[in-house]
Amino acid sequence: MEDLINKIKTSLHLSSEAEEFLYSISKEKTLPKGEVLIRQGQIVKKTFFVTSGCLRSYCVDKNGKEHTLLFAIKDWWISDYIAIHTDELASLTIECLTESKVIEFNAKELDGIYARFPEFESYQRHNLERHVVSLYKRILNQLQLSAVERYDLFLNQYPDIEQYTRNFHIASYLGITQQSLSRIRVEKVKK
Repeated sequence: MEDLINKIKTSLHLSSEAEEFLYSISKEKTLPKGEVLIRQGQIVKKTFFVTSGCLRSYCVDKNGKEHTLLFAIKDWWISDYIAIHTDELASLTIECLTESKVIEFNAKELDGIYARFPEFESYQRHNLERHVVSLYKRILNQLQLSAVERYDLFLNQYPDIEQYTRNFHIASYLGITQQSLSRIRVEKVKK
């Protein structure tokens, strides 16, 4: 929890009352590799702040193919925000790729922080803006960059992630086949 509190304190003054409120609505958890936090098709009420480890969110299409949307590492938030904000069932599954430590929040309780502590609105707006920018960049990269360029960008964004993930996770994130990913890696070794 201290990681999150310190991260928040870099952006705003955090009163002791606000800090106590965060502690009161949170649970620190250590989760084993393979643990599923949210399953596609279920009701979603939780959001998670990652303090260590690696998680991924993905969906499974009607043909049974997995599509990785996001990897979440230290200091990232992860949940199915569509389900939370539209009261729909989860369209994503979120799983731990490694043993992970997270801070779990009930999303509705976390939203209650804005009424009690208005200073959090600017902090959350900044997080939301960063998240939207990240998603837009990801969409544009999928549309405009070659598979090699997307892979290079991926390695830049997640420098150590290959040790935690399987090839099909990375390939599905990049929108390519595992064979294409292998070819790209072989070409990179040759250079």
